[in-house]
Amino acid sequence: MRIRGMALQFTITGVLLLAAVTAATELPIAKPGCQDRCGNVSIPYPFGTGEDCYYDSKFLITCNHSFNPPQAFIGKSDLNFTEITLDGKLRLTQYIAKDCYNRAGAPTESNTPWINLPPQGPYVFSDTDNMFVAIGCDTYAELQGFREDKNDTYVVGCISKCSNEKYVPNTCSGIGCCQTSIAKGIKYFEVSLSSYTNHTGIWEFNPCSFAFIIEEKQFSFFPSNLSDLKEVSEVPIIVDWSIGHNNCETLEKNKMSNACQGQSKCHDPENGSGYICKCLDGFQGNPYLPNGCRNINECSDPKVARNCSHNCIDTEGNYTCSCPKGYHGDGRIDGERCIRNRSSVIQVAVGIAVGLTSLLMGITWLYWGYNKWKLMKLKEKFFRQNGGLMLEQQLSRREGPVTETAKIFSAAELEKATDKYHESRILGRGGFGTVYKGTLTDGRTVAIKKSKTIDHSQIEQFINEVVVLYQINHRNVVKLLGCCLETEVPLLVYEYVANGTLYDHIHDKSKVSAFTWEIRLKIASETAGVLSYLHSAASVPIIHRDVKSTNILLDNSYTAKVSDFGTSRLIPLDQVELSTMVQGTLGYLDPEYLHTSQLTDKSDVYSFGVVLVELLTGMKAISFDKPEGRGIYRRIFFVH
Repeated sequence: MRIRGMALQFTITGVLLLAAVTAATELPIAKPGCQDRCGNVSIPYPFGTGEDCYYDSKFLITCNHSFNPPQAFIGKSDLNFTEITLDGKLRLTQYIAKDCYNRAGAPTESNTPWINLPPQGPYVFSDTDNMFVAIGCDTYAELQGFREDKNDTYVVGCISKCSNEKYVPNTCSGIGCCQTSIAKGIKYFEVSLSSYTNHTGIWEFNPCSFAFIIEEKQFSFFPSNLSDLKEVSEVPIIVDWSIGHNNCETLEKNKMSNACQGQSKCHDPENGSGYICKCLDGFQGNPYLPNGCRNINECSDPKVARNCSHNCIDTEGNYTCSCPKGYHGDGRIDGERCIRNRSSVIQVAVGIAVGLTSLLMGITWLYWGYNKWKLMKLKEKFFRQNGGLMLEQQLSRREGPVTETAKIFSAAELEKATDKYHESRILGRGGFGTVYKGTLTDGRTVAIKKSKTIDHSQIEQFINEVVVLYQINHRNVVKLLGCCLETEVPLLVYEYVANGTLYDHIHDKSKVSAFTWEIRLKIASETAGVLSYLHSAASVPIIHRDVKSTNILLDNSYTAKVSDFGTSRLIPLDQVELSTMVQGTLGYLDPEYLHTSQLTDKSDVYSFGVVLVELLTGMKAISFDKPEGRGIYRRIFFVH
């Protein structure tokens, strides 16, 4: 892809990794007699362009020779791709959504690009390699999509605003540029843009809004993108592919065969279902072909050869080092090396052995001690950097409920509680971090929030907010039990609420029948009580900023617990509003706050109103199930 005259940097490799490996080792990538290239693109099995050349019809590749050079397409679709890798990745190019205006605010150019992957194919858009980006100073971007079930819809959006080009930073942080992650398993998406004032007042430096999904490592934002992106039409995007619908554990448990050939192993993919194959360590090639994984001659690597003190000898999947006559050992520079054979004087040999052992033990002890000291210093650094001393001082000056319940956890305690943050412990992921389920040494089950990043210039405000949250003693608020400041990003520990979210009980058909009007009224009353407490009864008024049905948890008796104070703000007693960057969830955002960036307690009240309508009607805040309606968001937001 060519990028003309712009600072948006896409580092796209001209020579594909797969092609480079194949050329270097002369290993086949396709079945015998099958085409292994289409123009500049390598076509490795399980993909193929003809009968008996692909694993099954879902891996058919159409090579269109009407282009020069020929271009490769997925199956019979019009999806043109530029690279396939054997680690389960496929690279496409996608059109950029544009929304442009002239100086008078009249529209001049607009488009709504979309991609629909084959519904029954082994493809999904990668949620780990891609992100959704919007660029502009008067920009609201929206990404709609669905997974394999077209009723399983998904929507996310972000807002980017600015009034002066000189205040736009070189980061995508909401001023001139915003970004967010995409959901797992998406097979179709559509990107749309809208503007609040048709770019009037900023037209000189930003006549257009832009939005797109892009491969994350290929994107960097610069203020010049506000104008020069108009010359760019496409960006790269990564699609994950896999074989079948069963993962490796299911295949092994049911003694089912898989596509992995000799010297290879089954691996679960990062996204979606199925599996992929990889060559074992010491082998390379195509793991889907018989004899496709070939032994690597490690000795041909100068770095490996230099690690042998005498001769390097290649073995199947590994290598060994020999020693000259009169010596023994593993022959490796980083190992035992070559040792002269034992002398007839056993005492000398024993003395040397004891000396070497003592030296090795001493070095090991020193190395272990140094690493332990370095880890301790690193924890102390993070503790000070994250405001640990400040928090201890503030807690020591307070009495009563705070000091009785507040606890500063160690990093080791929370690692043990979450099995070192194992994937199976994840309760949920969001744009700001991940929540894990943990079990403390006293048997209590807790929820541990691990944020992605923290602004160290705001540490004092963070500590003040943590202390205030410690003081919230309301039966309908998820209790903050403590925090850990020994890690690079602080961890927050909350009580665990077991019965899911209000959103689940409203919209899950299997649960809604038990969700009576009495329960709904009880939840509405309890939630209103929490907001009244936060706005009026707390020692320092707190605005939640993200009141929605997914942030209202329910215990087994359907008692409401308001959660997720990650975006909350404290309001000084002498103020009634704050100017902030707009944050919240589309569909629940107060329109006045969205347009003015002035945050008041009324913003929470508006969001609570949307939750009430959700409780009464059973409608989602935003819904794309029907073409004629877009849920509460369309019915309330635009009427307002």
